[in-house]
Amino acid sequence: MDFSYPKAEKLKSKKIIDLLFTEGKSVSKYPLRLVYLKHDFEEDVPLKIGVSVSKKYFKNAVDRNYFKRILRESYRLNKTLLIENTDAKYCFMFFYQTNEKLSYQEINQKTIQLFEKFVKILKEEKA
Repeated sequence: MDFSYPKAEKLKSKKIIDLLFTEGKSVSKYPLRLVYLKHDFEEDVPLKIGVSVSKKYFKNAVDRNYFKRILRESYRLNKTLLIENTDAKYCFMFFYQTNEKLSYQEINQKTIQLFEKFVKILKEEKA
């Protein structure tokens, strides 16, 4: 399986990000939140994802960047959960929403639980 995180999978479009916040749905697994929207973009990738850590929780850019790196890494290692269970193209915004400094292992475990919860919601919508 491909565990890369290529440039084409990075969510950069301001229009799509605005759409995510106006029309997107959300799923949470404390302290992570995933806002998602089915969207047909030009690139031949099944997912586009952006990560965010609020300045409200971490004032120092060093800390925000550290948690963004961890979120991207946990997405990269666990994105197969999403790809194998979705048939449409999706855009995601991935948030870290607490001021607690959780370890990489804890965040990775919560990411897996969050992705499984998202897949469960998708299956319920189809049924």
